[in-house]
Amino acid sequence: QVQLVESGGGLVQAGGSLRLSCAASVRTFSSYAMAWFRPAPGKERDFVARISSRGANTYYADSVKGRFTISRDNAKNTVYLQMDSLKPEDTAVYYCAADDVRTVAVVYDYWGQGTQVTVSS
Repeated sequence: QVQLVESGGGLVQAGGSLRLSCAASVRTFSSYAMAWFRPAPGKERDFVARISSRGANTYYADSVKGRFTISRDNAKNTVYLQMDSLKPEDTAVYYCAADDVRTVAVVYDYWGQGTQVTVSS
């Protein structure tokens, strides 16, 4: 069982920055690829960014590419989402999720409770 707890959300003005954290309570954190999601019109959870289990590879949605950076510290069982040049349309609850890379399919079996990000114009 993996428990994920997000933090770092808040209210920021457009153009500002926030860093989200997601702490995982699991012994084998390095066996999980991690990702961030947020709701979008017509989608409960829309992909934002993903990082491989060892941190070598990262992937981003086009809407955040060049503005957001996902990273991880496996010694601290934590994944981060650095969000720069924030826009009002980035306002959402942000969820982190874990995908066990020891299984073949990409399936996010574990989710955090979410952290609210609000960007004012």
